[in-house]
Amino acid sequence: MAGKKTLDKNTSIKTLKQVLGYIKRYRLAVAVSILLATITVALTLYVPVLIGQAVDHILGPGQVDYESLIRILTRIGIVVLLTAAAQWLMNHINNVITYRVVKDIRTRAFNHLEQLPLSYLDSHPTGDLVSRIIADIDQFSEGLLMGFTQLFTGVMTIAGTLLFMLSINPLITLVVVVITPVSFLVASFIAKRTFAMFKKQSEARGELTSLIDENLGNLKVVQAFGHQEEAEKQLAEINRRLADCSLRATFFSSITNPATRFVNGLVYAGVGTAGAYGVIRGFLTVGQLSSFLNYANQYTKPFNEISGVVTELQNALASASRVFRLMEEPAIPEEAPDACALHEVEGQVALEHVNFSYVPDVKLIENFSLNVKPGQRIALVGPTGCGKTTVINLLMRFYDVDSGSISIDGHDIRNVTRKSLRTSYGMVLQETWLKSGTIRENIAYGRPEASLEEVVQAAKEAHAHSFIKRMPNGYDTVITEDGGNLSQGQKQLLCIARVMLCLPPMLILDEATSSIDTRTEIRIQKAFAKMMEGRTSFIVAHRLSTIREADVILVMKDGHIIEQGTHESLLEKGGFYSELYNSQFAAG
Repeated sequence: MAGKKTLDKNTSIKTLKQVLGYIKRYRLAVAVSILLATITVALTLYVPVLIGQAVDHILGPGQVDYESLIRILTRIGIVVLLTAAAQWLMNHINNVITYRVVKDIRTRAFNHLEQLPLSYLDSHPTGDLVSRIIADIDQFSEGLLMGFTQLFTGVMTIAGTLLFMLSINPLITLVVVVITPVSFLVASFIAKRTFAMFKKQSEARGELTSLIDENLGNLKVVQAFGHQEEAEKQLAEINRRLADCSLRATFFSSITNPATRFVNGLVYAGVGTAGAYGVIRGFLTVGQLSSFLNYANQYTKPFNEISGVVTELQNALASASRVFRLMEEPAIPEEAPDACALHEVEGQVALEHVNFSYVPDVKLIENFSLNVKPGQRIALVGPTGCGKTTVINLLMRFYDVDSGSISIDGHDIRNVTRKSLRTSYGMVLQETWLKSGTIRENIAYGRPEASLEEVVQAAKEAHAHSFIKRMPNGYDTVITEDGGNLSQGQKQLLCIARVMLCLPPMLILDEATSSIDTRTEIRIQKAFAKMMEGRTSFIVAHRLSTIREADVILVMKDGHIIEQGTHESLLEKGGFYSELYNSQFAAG
């Protein structure tokens, strides 16, 4: 338990240092904010002095010094106006600092997220990552803004009030200072218990976001399998933990107000008693006592605010620590210093003694070698889990080989820039992806500068033009995230058109026509055949009828190539490929 508390404390300190690192670049604005806070506090604390003087000019019925009183009231009005102006400007600057810091953190977090390896993204729920970048940073911004707005003025008010009280009467000031440590004890008690609570709250909130994102994204599947009750149970369990963490965190943070108000009462009572004694003994005027009581209120109020700020900062730091943990995850290794960019790719691909596995203890691809000549069409077939898609991931360098090498035109892809490598491939996957935007923007995703005529031509070649023209606004029709208002086949046609527009020197087709009807598939296969002319192409297919024209068919099993050849030669061989092919057409 002690070790866990130390860990939380160290995490909090580390996170605070990281936050200060982001604030550092706005140090000039922070300095101006502190200056304005000083002016605001000084002017605010000057008002009780003026009020005390005004009281002393009201000696009794018929003994009021109206001339002096009006002069003092005018001065109070000017001071109050200046205070309001300084406070407004200070709050504006604090807003600028806070939201720029938040913008910097969110931008850097998102940029880092794009640099993370697929292995990290594959092993972490999407909803939790979204929660860190959106909800946690929003929570952090609220705490940081409160910290800037109230922390500076609070600390300065306490220091300034003590100075003003010392100038009036040191003995009564001593009464205030003696009672002060009670507030620090209260703040310390709360701070130690809230960080861990708010950290658990953030984690539970991330789990909840992940579950909701997962279920909303696959609601049809959830309903089709009658999984609603189980999903509701999962949500109820996470929601219960979130409620429990939130309740505990709120409980301790809610102690702040009554506890500090109790301390305020002690201070006020102490000042009132000591001040009344001073007036009776004649070493304090009624006006000075009035000023002292005002200062007693001014002095204790910041403790109330600072205790609240400490609680909010604990929440903010707990949220920020989750974001910083994401940003500390190892990114994809930097490009090699001598990495070159691929130009005018011919398409000669060589895999030499490649070994790879996602999990070290579970072997997948072992001693895999392949030599592909420019312009060849290579088909990868085999049972599910044999490593077909893994080979594609390695070719695109989404994952790096454990040993061995992959080269293009004689260049090891580890010594080639990732951007030039990936733009050398055109990729159509079984899992379609479209962004929120117009149909034209989705087709031109790889070539944003393409003209409308080029986009239309690519759509025609992909046999998507006819259904696009039937859409309400044609190519300017806005589709929702992931093409939710299109059929699966239509989405796949748009993905094919996207590749048709780019026409890279090499192609990867991973079950590219799996969601398209047979009649359209025949047309697409013809379009693919035309597109693949002179281009090195890798085709992953379960429907073996789609790969008859491949130059080389690689039959994979358990990460190994067990057969290779043309469609006819493999059928004549009567091996594993022949069994697969005949099993698909046995009914015919």
